[in-house]
Amino acid sequence: MRGLAKTDANLSDAQIQGWNVIRRVVPYLWPEGQTWVKRRVVIALAVLLLSKVIAVGTPVLYKQAVDALAPEEATAATVLGLGAVGLTLAYGLARLMSVGFQQLRDVVFTRVGQRALRQLALETFTHIHRLSMRYHITRKTGGLSRIIERGVKGVDFLLRFLLFSMGPLILELLMISVILFFLFDVWYLAVVVLTIALYVWFTFKVTEWRVKIRKEMNDQDTDANQKAVDSLLNFETVKYFGAERWEADRYDVAMANYENAAIRTNYSLAFLNFGQSVLITGGLVAVMVMAALGVQRGDLTVGDFVMVNAYMIQITMPLNFLGTVYREIRQALIDMGDMFDLLEQPAEVTDKPDAKPLEVKGGRVVLQDVSFGYDAARPILKGVSLEVAPGQTVAIVGSSGSGKSTIGRLLFRFYDVSGGALLIDGQDVRDVTQESLHAQIGVVPQDTVLFNDTVHYNIAYGRPTATEDEIIAAAKAAKIHDFIISLPDGYQTTVGERGLKLSGGEKQRVGIARTLLKNPPILLLDEATSALDTETEREIQAELKAMGEGRSVITIAHRLSTIADADLIVVLENGVIVEEGRHDDLLAAEGRYAHLWNRQSEEEEATV
Repeated sequence: MRGLAKTDANLSDAQIQGWNVIRRVVPYLWPEGQTWVKRRVVIALAVLLLSKVIAVGTPVLYKQAVDALAPEEATAATVLGLGAVGLTLAYGLARLMSVGFQQLRDVVFTRVGQRALRQLALETFTHIHRLSMRYHITRKTGGLSRIIERGVKGVDFLLRFLLFSMGPLILELLMISVILFFLFDVWYLAVVVLTIALYVWFTFKVTEWRVKIRKEMNDQDTDANQKAVDSLLNFETVKYFGAERWEADRYDVAMANYENAAIRTNYSLAFLNFGQSVLITGGLVAVMVMAALGVQRGDLTVGDFVMVNAYMIQITMPLNFLGTVYREIRQALIDMGDMFDLLEQPAEVTDKPDAKPLEVKGGRVVLQDVSFGYDAARPILKGVSLEVAPGQTVAIVGSSGSGKSTIGRLLFRFYDVSGGALLIDGQDVRDVTQESLHAQIGVVPQDTVLFNDTVHYNIAYGRPTATEDEIIAAAKAAKIHDFIISLPDGYQTTVGERGLKLSGGEKQRVGIARTLLKNPPILLLDEATSALDTETEREIQAELKAMGEGRSVITIAHRLSTIADADLIVVLENGVIVEEGRHDDLLAAEGRYAHLWNRQSEEEEATV
């Protein structure tokens, strides 16, 4: 119980956070402009209220039935000619109606709840894709997916239990308290109110204490999941280094931390459950003793004793449920808070309010005195100016870390330039919509990553509306069609996680086919063949050259032999253009390019 006293200082913050989360959910249940959703919510609440009224009145029928079994007891029901059997049937009908209305409530509200979950999941998914490259490279996929999974489950729980359980339970407790006051006396009500007050106080206090423990368990669960996903995504690397034991040990340490946190959570839960049982049992016994004494004195009937018992059980069940639901709601609020924190992550790169679609006429790409750094203390590009004319192929070369690939990321606007401007046909990429910008640029990266789906799906990803003939034509142009039809399932063959069922050359050809299908006016080849063997590289290089005809092409290359016929070669060093020109001219100048060329030639000769 250490730390229980400390919750008071943080209680207001926790409550504020909880209300903020609930406030975020309300618009999904009462959306603007969707009258049918509001109508369903109102109907569901009305049906729920009716079911609770019937449920609270049911024990009265039970009392009348019991009293009707005693001939000396003349009750209003017996005067009306309703015997014990009739009252019992009425009691059964009332219970059935109460349950029926509850199920009707679920039927009415189900579409509202599922629609809210769908909208929230879509909003989260869309927002994650809007977040910058900087955000994604600093987050672990496993942790991100677990936050989203728990958050959506938390919303589902909140919709089902907070709206249609917590509120109705409180209403039911109030109605029962009023009935006990009017049908018996104030002492019955005093015991019930005291029991409820102590139960609620104890539950809230202990649950607030447990929040920190549960959050720690969540953090350990997220950490273990991150390690598992990261290890499985890098399955090949684990195999290459024989690191299965190492990975298992790392995962076991993470799971051991989760195990310890889960044990502390279960211990605290056992304490909470026992304390709740003591309070509920004490209140139940006290009221039943009072009723038994009343029957002995002749002040109450046996039916009254049974009715009091029924009401106390009816109170006990909601209180038990209240304790469980409150614990789960607190956990759901934590999970949802993590997800909403994710939704509140600002997108680093956003469209301007007046952004217009990019209009490409020729595909002229211009870098005007561009400066950029991933952080302010380490500039990558320093005043780079470059022009790619329509239909021209410009190669960017340089040593590792010179800023070659950064230019490609800026072209796609994964980041915004720190200084200068990047223009396409005279339009600053910051002034156009990102969707239209991405639609006009095709890329073949160094390592084409494929979806764990069919070959057909991965090629069609370049243009999902493409016809079957267009997909096949793109595959033929990329010299991959014959290979695809040789597969057992042809175009419906699954390529595996990240395309690992295909060789490097086959993946690159699928990537080329995908880009050909997109048919963009501007093409970025980001070391597209550097990971391939020499023979495969030659074959794909010819296909890349054919693909670049009539397009503005920016080639980022490590192997200089692949860009010798480029219209313009730009040499980057430490973020600055140190040379530019055609291949022969640069060799004749005997500068940095010639040095790189000679060094690579010597390395290739040494390996022969």
